[in-house]
Amino acid sequence: MIIDEAVEIVGDRHHVRPLVITCEHATNRLPAEFTMTEADRPWMETHWAYDPGAGELTRQIVKRKACCAVMSRYSRLICDPNRHIADDDWIREQAEGYAISFNQGLPEQERERRRAVYYEPFHLEIDRCLGERLERGGDVLLLSIHTFTRNYMGQIRDMEMGVLFDRFDPVAARFGQHLREQGFRTELNEPYSGKEGGIFCAARHGSRHGVIYLELEVRNDLLATQDAIEDVAERVCRALTTLQIRGPRAA
Repeated sequence: MIIDEAVEIVGDRHHVRPLVITCEHATNRLPAEFTMTEADRPWMETHWAYDPGAGELTRQIVKRKACCAVMSRYSRLICDPNRHIADDDWIREQAEGYAISFNQGLPEQERERRRAVYYEPFHLEIDRCLGERLERGGDVLLLSIHTFTRNYMGQIRDMEMGVLFDRFDPVAARFGQHLREQGFRTELNEPYSGKEGGIFCAARHGSRHGVIYLELEVRNDLLATQDAIEDVAERVCRALTTLQIRGPRAA
């Protein structure tokens, strides 16, 4: 394990398995340099601050697949590693009309500091992990793991899994079918669309390194308990195994 202020590497970064995972919204951790108000506190427990269940699901998949994951160690409210720095919500000022106290009136110097301390180190570690893995040969799947809420601003989502993609349509379709075979109600490019720019981190690093990349969205109420997380992890791993992304080729 490698851990610092911005990023945690879980699993063996020198592995030869075909899977590399990222989890951009793994935690709602607010580093000590930030101060939240009492009014902020409830919002830190919501999907606006992180993806509930995504971090532990990632850990369980790494454990079962003997692979590697790059996980954020800061709330997405500090700055969102799954957004381009030019996006309006890269540093979110409001959530459902509530003004996040530590994001109000930020000078450009503070925005650049957050980029240097949190955002860029996270992305640098993804590049390092992929570079090291690709040196070992074979196909690689870069899988970004996220969760979504069933009730989003009054919109009820009955789907349980979403496979997001902007390329590799046949691979995404196969993965979606394998998830359905594991009992999950699964849709393609829902609840967001990769073809509309919804998978920034996976697309940035997958394209840069020339690997297959997808994003998996899991409805967060499926991950309400440790037992539930382990059950979902087992079934997702079976779907990934059936997908048959090849590892390093024999010499």
